[in-house]
Amino acid sequence: MKKFWDKFVSEESGQGMVEYGLILALIAVAVIVGLQTLGGKVSSTFDKVNTAITTP
Repeated sequence: MKKFWDKFVSEESGQGMVEYGLILALIAVAVIVGLQTLGGKVSSTFDKVNTAITTP
């Protein structure tokens, strides 16, 4: 039982996956914030271009 416990406590193979998960979550939050910030501006620009194209 002691060997099992020592191996369990010293096991660090999952640490890298947790770090990658945290980095991925941070990138996802940054993308969401960026899209929310720029979303209205991009939509407005597409509306202007659409109006300019469809107006004779």
